[in-house]
Amino acid sequence: MTKRRGKKSPTDLEKLILEATRRSDKLTVSELVDQLVKEHGLRPEEAAKTLYVLWKKEALSLSEPNPPRNVLSYALSLRSLWFWATSTTVLATVFTIFLIGNPPLIYIRYVLGSIYVLYLPGSMLIEALYPRGEDLEPLERMALSIGLSLAVVPLIGLILNYTPWGIRLTPTTLSLAIFTEAMAILALARKYIYFRLSLKASEETASQVKGKSK
Repeated sequence: MTKRRGKKSPTDLEKLILEATRRSDKLTVSELVDQLVKEHGLRPEEAAKTLYVLWKKEALSLSEPNPPRNVLSYALSLRSLWFWATSTTVLATVFTIFLIGNPPLIYIRYVLGSIYVLYLPGSMLIEALYPRGEDLEPLERMALSIGLSLAVVPLIGLILNYTPWGIRLTPTTLSLAIFTEAMAILALARKYIYFRLSLKASEETASQVKGKSK
């Protein structure tokens, strides 16, 4: 077992990690952490935290070994977990609205219905308008999601008022579901476009670095 060689400053740790990545640029994060633990006696959480700090400083580039190459694989990756969570919530809400009407399960309907009306329509609209995470802060996204939901839902009701269906439970519920899912699909498509652009840029940068090192 390797002993720690005393506590190193954050700068020393960063230099160690950068030097290790220069020696081999094909290490995975887990392999790099294991190497730092074995060779330098660092704690795994210490090495992982410093890696994260370097990545946030853009001093270190992290890329997936097998990134999604088409929109279907992107939709099925962990990056699109938000999309499936949204679709599941919409489906569960529609299910509870039409099939649950008595206590105690009706309280689930109240909770899901509140999210369905007050958050999801605006949230998916914001995701479609600002698909990149750095476009807005999380708190701004939440505030705008609630605000836009309060604007979108009455507009949908106003449109339904001039249709043969009117403002009733079934058309209102289904209209909100269609709007939310449409915005979610649009957001997914736009996120994939930005992902492809960033992936292409990182691949070009990596090839330039390799060309200079030869």
